[in-house]
Amino acid sequence: MIDVFYPIFYPILSGKTTKLVSVHWITFMNLRSPLILLACLCFSPVIAQENTENTERRTELIQAAIERTTHQVTYDGRYLGIAYPGGDVPDNIGVCTDVVIRSYRKIGIDLQQEVHEDMRAHFSAYPKNWGLKRPDTNIDHRRVPNLQVFFQRHGQELPVTKNAQEYKAGELVTWMLPGNLPHIGIVTDKRSADGKRPLIVHNIGQGPKLEDMLFDYPITGHYRYP
Repeated sequence: MIDVFYPIFYPILSGKTTKLVSVHWITFMNLRSPLILLACLCFSPVIAQENTENTERRTELIQAAIERTTHQVTYDGRYLGIAYPGGDVPDNIGVCTDVVIRSYRKIGIDLQQEVHEDMRAHFSAYPKNWGLKRPDTNIDHRRVPNLQVFFQRHGQELPVTKNAQEYKAGELVTWMLPGNLPHIGIVTDKRSADGKRPLIVHNIGQGPKLEDMLFDYPITGHYRYP
């Protein structure tokens, strides 16, 4: 009889979303197959390393998001032609999605390109709210519903709850504002004055701000990417 304690990670496919589930410790009683043990020893460290790298990137994302709050930005969501890839509207204007886009770009992730490539390959999976018949690199990544679909498809879609502890630093949250206006922000490692809620970096009209607003509006989505 061999008792082996080892952390194992394995992917579970749920619809179009791949979720990484951690089984903290498993006891293999009467383990007779060396191949099983070998698989555990070989694959677990690789996936654990990927988790560590993603955690580091989320830490960088938080720093990039908080840095965005030092910029003077006028809320302006008009349609503008921009370069591709790596395109951006003038840095003194923007909306909620631009906070997310610019924060990710700071850590080497170009959501303009990633969203466009996914929409080009899977256009039918994305909302048709704007009557478009083909992807548009100028605006697609700047629309909250498109980002929601992208994060569902390529990130992790997490539970929407009223428990503030469920919202971890480096994750993304979407809301529906009055007037059916979608909104998005980045969860940070800063806490509210009473310590009960994480602060959010977002732009709701006054430029990028770090605010205690997690439960101010109905939450419509909760994501982790990467």
